[in-house]
Amino acid sequence: MSRIKPEEVREIATLARLRLTDQEVDRMTVDLDAILGYVAALKELDTADVEPMTHAVPFDCPLRPDATAPSLPLEEALRNAPRREASFFQVPRIIASGSGGSGEDLP
Repeated sequence: MSRIKPEEVREIATLARLRLTDQEVDRMTVDLDAILGYVAALKELDTADVEPMTHAVPFDCPLRPDATAPSLPLEEALRNAPRREASFFQVPRIIASGSGGSGEDLP
């Protein structure tokens, strides 16, 4: 039994703004079903005694310490924004109307 249907693949493609052919939908349905099957198999593993980790091998973090620092001034942060509204980045709607959103679509 398939865990995902072609209609769901088409809906995901629409949300991702991808145009898929029928052959691509068929292939994606098979691939996504395999991924979901793999995730389902992982869920069956007993991981109660497994310590959470960020890497599979020991790893010294070369990153800087996680410390607060002053952020960019608002105007500088929004300087290259293609669109803005007040003090926010304005982005195209990605959720269909009727799902609770109140913004307008961008051209």
